[in-house]
Amino acid sequence: MKHDSLTFNRAACQDLVGIHEEIKHRIEKRIQSFRKLWAKGTEREIFIELIFCLLTPQTKARQGEKAIELLIRKDLILNGRVKDLAHHLNIVRFRNKKAEYIIEAQKKFILNGKPVLKKTLRSYITPFAMREYLVRSVKGLGWKEASHFLRNIGLGKNFAILDRHVLKHLVLTSCIESIPPTLTKQHYLEIEKRMGALAKAMNIPLEHLDFVLWYIETGDIYK
Repeated sequence: MKHDSLTFNRAACQDLVGIHEEIKHRIEKRIQSFRKLWAKGTEREIFIELIFCLLTPQTKARQGEKAIELLIRKDLILNGRVKDLAHHLNIVRFRNKKAEYIIEAQKKFILNGKPVLKKTLRSYITPFAMREYLVRSVKGLGWKEASHFLRNIGLGKNFAILDRHVLKHLVLTSCIESIPPTLTKQHYLEIEKRMGALAKAMNIPLEHLDFVLWYIETGDIYK
């Protein structure tokens, strides 16, 4: 299977196409919920999604969701000390560091007790500009996490979420030769471009392909 100068593993691609056919309606429903969040969601809901994406690195997404629910019950999402946050983040890895990230996000996006993240993002013309801003400005948010966050609020149509599970499958499809030890901005954007080419060659929307690869790993369509 080819796209421009890239040649992909045909058998691996056919497997992905088959899985996509089985679950694409579930994927579309999930993406619609994300887009609704951006269109109608409150500043608080958008900020909570940012905190979720700060918690998920090296932690299962559903564990991150449980941690978020606990922080909401304890009224710590919009305010709280590092010690209090860390105490209630014992189900996520690197809880002390992530508690610090939450504090930094609060300082940046909570004004007079109210979140202003959605308003801040709207000052940028495109999701690509939003992502550049987030990676540059939000402590604890790299290219993967910023892409994850924007996807989860309905703005990730052209983004790839490159964690090790996704990268593993990109190797299997011959999209990339190997998993890089680190992902610089240059590496991330190049692999994202290649993943876009892979998605196009299979006639699968790029925002669907991440869900397909995660479904293979977990049997789940989540976020």
